[in-house]
Amino acid sequence: MTSVRGTTVDIPTEDGTADAYLAQPATTTGRSAVLVFTDAFGPRPHVRSAADRLAHETGRTVLVPNLHYRHGRAPVVPLPERIDEESRGALWRTLRPVLRSLTPVLAMRDAGTYLDWLTGPNSGVGAESVALVGYCVGARLALLTAGTYPERVESAAGFHGGRLATEEPDSPHLVIPRITARLYFGHADNDPSLPPDQIRRLENALADSGVRHRSEVYAGVRHGFTQADTDAYDKDADERHWAALLDLLGRAARP
Repeated sequence: MTSVRGTTVDIPTEDGTADAYLAQPATTTGRSAVLVFTDAFGPRPHVRSAADRLAHETGRTVLVPNLHYRHGRAPVVPLPERIDEESRGALWRTLRPVLRSLTPVLAMRDAGTYLDWLTGPNSGVGAESVALVGYCVGARLALLTAGTYPERVESAAGFHGGRLATEEPDSPHLVIPRITARLYFGHADNDPSLPPDQIRRLENALADSGVRHRSEVYAGVRHGFTQADTDAYDKDADERHWAALLDLLGRAARP
C-alpha cells in the first residue's frame, strides 16, 4: 500500500521501552490518530497490514503497540504463519502468564503513555484527537482506556472481546459511567469468553449510563473472526467489522 508509510517506533515508558508499529498515511484528514490494542498474539504481519489499511482508508495515523513489551520485542513468542487449533494450545500455554502479568493498573499506565506519545510534540504525530480499537483482549483494554481517560478518547470500538462484563470487582464494564466517547461493539456468537449473561450485563450498563453506542452480535462466527492469520477468521464478518469501524470513525470525525 504505497500511500501509507509503516515504521517501527520505540516509546519510552516507566517500565522500559515499548516497541510499536506506526502507520502514517501520505494524505491525512486532520490531526487525528487511532490507537490499536491487539489480541494476545500481538503485532505481526497481518496486524501491520490491517493498520496500513486503517490508515489508508481513514487518513489517520495508526499506532499498534506491543502490549507485552516487558517480556521482549514483538513477537514475544515465535508465531507460525497461520495460527490453527494445533498451534494455538501451545501458544496459549506460553502466553497465559504473560497476559496475566499485564494487570489493569499496568495496562492503563501504558495506555496513558501511548496517548501522551500520540498527542505530544516529540512523536511528530501531534494528534488532537485519538480513537481506540481493540480485538480480543484488546477490546477489554479499549473499554478500560475509554473510561480511564474519558477526556482524551473520541471513540472506541471492540471486536470479539472477552470478559468485558464479569462479576469481578475490576470488570471493565464498571468504568462505563465515566465514558464520554461513542462506542461500538461487535461480539462473536457463542463466544465462551463473552457468554450471553455478560453481553446483557454490558448492554444494561451502557443503557443505564446513556453512553452513545451500538452493539451487534455477529451470528455464526468464532472468537477472533477478524484475525486473517488464524483459523477463526471469517471473511464476511471481517468485512462487516471494517464497515462498522469506518462508520464509527467517520461519524466521530464530523462535528
